[in-house]
Amino acid sequence: MKHIIAVLIENEAGALSRVVGLFSARGYNIESLTVAPTEDESLSRMTIVTTGSDEVIEQITKHLNRLIEVVKVVDLTEGSYTERGLMLVKVRAVGKEREEMKRMADIFRGRIVDVTEKSYTIEVTGDSGKLDAFLVAIDRASILETVRTGASGIGRGERILRV
Repeated sequence: MKHIIAVLIENEAGALSRVVGLFSARGYNIESLTVAPTEDESLSRMTIVTTGSDEVIEQITKHLNRLIEVVKVVDLTEGSYTERGLMLVKVRAVGKEREEMKRMADIFRGRIVDVTEKSYTIEVTGDSGKLDAFLVAIDRASILETVRTGASGIGRGERILRV
C-alpha cells in the first residue's frame, strides 16, 4: 500500500543523507522524495512516498523519529490529505498534432509553458493518478521527454504538521 510520509527536519547539511541512508540500510524503497525549507528557515519539510504494509510503515516512522535531526513525522495516509505533483512533458507538435496536444492539455487542465515550431512543453499538476492518466491519454510516440516531481502532501482540515 502507498504511504505519504511528511517529515519536519532540521535544515542542516547531511540531514537528507541520513534519512535516505535509513531507508536504504533497511531495504525500504523511496518512490519519490521532495524537500524544501518551510516558513521557519531552520526547518525543512520532506515528503516521502513509499510502499509497504502498516507494520513496515510503523517501523519506518519509528526509525525516522530516532534520528536527531527529525522534529516530527506524520503518515498523511492515516487521515484525509491533499496530494499534488508536477509533471512537465515535452511533446512533438507538428501540423494536426498541435491542435490535439492543445486540446489534451485543456482537458487535463494543463498549461503549455513552452512553444517551438516542432514541440510543446505542457505542465500538468495533480495527484499521481491524474499525471499517469495524462501520459496514457496522449500518443506515446509524441512524447519527447518527461520530468516529474515527487508528491507533495498536506493534511486536510485541522491536521497540521508543526512543532
